[in-house]
Amino acid sequence: MLLPRGGRFHCCRLLKYTAVMQNPNYPRFHLAFPVTDLEAARAFYSGILGCPTGRESDRWIDFDFFGHQLVAHLVAPEDHPSAATNAVDGHAVPASHFGVIMEWPQYEQAVEMMKANNIEFVIEPYIRFQGQAGEQATLFVKDPSNNHLEFKAFRNIEMLFAKDL
Repeated sequence: MLLPRGGRFHCCRLLKYTAVMQNPNYPRFHLAFPVTDLEAARAFYSGILGCPTGRESDRWIDFDFFGHQLVAHLVAPEDHPSAATNAVDGHAVPASHFGVIMEWPQYEQAVEMMKANNIEFVIEPYIRFQGQAGEQATLFVKDPSNNHLEFKAFRNIEMLFAKDL
């Protein structure tokens, strides 16, 4: 069931409640990444994606990204790294990206939320390995500092690390 806030879908809150909170001892990752505008990062991660904030200063903000700790660190625009890409399925996939693997219905709802919020897709939602054991839905967006995020879902989560798709 979705956890709406003001009639809007917030993907970070949804998965935190459905996954991490069921197992509070589950290891979490920490990722620090550069942003060129902290308030734009706050608007995107907290305002649109629904990630609660934690500690912060005038140089960084902690975000609760699906139960994991993201730290947005302010850097000068000239110090932000550029994004190299790799060809995957005919798409230029950003080599540097992070994201989340969702359940299929949550992914579909996240796509609709992104469309409703006019988030531009770097790679439009599409299905990889359609009809195969490793079938997955994926999309790429970028935050206001041009950091790339991937949202994906597997038809069968047991195939997440399978080598023979």
